[in-house]
Amino acid sequence: MDPAQPLRDFRPSKKFFIGIDSDGCVFDSMEVKQKECFCPMFIKHFHLQAAGKYARQTWEFVNLYSKTRGCNRFQALSASLNFLRRRPEVIARHVPIFDTAPLDEWLAHESKLSNDALAAAVQAGQAALAPVLAWSQAVNAAIADIVRGVPPFPPVRPCLDLMTPQADTMVISQTPGEALRREWVENGIDSCVKLIAGQEMGCKTEHLKFAAAGKYPRENILMIGDAPGDFKAAQSNKVLFFPVVPGREEQSWQRLREEGLERFFAGRFAGDYEKQLCEEFEASLPATPPWEAPPA
Repeated sequence: MDPAQPLRDFRPSKKFFIGIDSDGCVFDSMEVKQKECFCPMFIKHFHLQAAGKYARQTWEFVNLYSKTRGCNRFQALSASLNFLRRRPEVIARHVPIFDTAPLDEWLAHESKLSNDALAAAVQAGQAALAPVLAWSQAVNAAIADIVRGVPPFPPVRPCLDLMTPQADTMVISQTPGEALRREWVENGIDSCVKLIAGQEMGCKTEHLKFAAAGKYPRENILMIGDAPGDFKAAQSNKVLFFPVVPGREEQSWQRLREEGLERFFAGRFAGDYEKQLCEEFEASLPATPPWEAPPA
């Protein structure tokens, strides 16, 4: 069965729909996952120990502190390796960088960027992707071992309680589904959403398209997220977006609770209010890394 079929089969039970990202948006888990799980496995599996300082800086920029924050792990891997390939410090140390051409080819043709899809490609003969799969599996094992007991941001639960009487709510994420379910169940908030959609069901744009577009009026669909990919998914489907600003997550959720949801349910969200929110969000994340930025 197509992993995205539950999204296609989803039927509205409320007037409104709200999609919610998870890592870094609902849970304060981005830092621990990226710094303690993803990055150490990145350095280990791609033999970057000789440039460890620069590998860590690059990984954190791509995944936490830039406009690529929250992108799929395989896209982040390609971006990070290609940044490293042209860093003068890495070149000076003669550190070989993994060839991303096979990964980039796979990324260009595969919409469901998951371990299962990658494993199928490796089994089909794309042996050059095997190190990528080994890295991704090691990341999952590290997350299962290390990341536990991370609660939602404090204002999240009151917001969920305000949403659910009026809206069908759904997790829309590029995290593996198993990890998502574990985190939402662990914190007792899985009952607040109709469905948990992870990377196996496609990208976030597809999640929104299959689950909500054409099933609700576009002005009745809201995406909540902390990354430009969430904003892009909302824009691609011509639906509304509420940003959880990195570094100001609790204030963002409080703002949603105090004014954003009321405006959304009353039909007063689109226009100047949403524009102001998105401009603040856009300004919060740079596109150019500090080591490539021109001198001030």
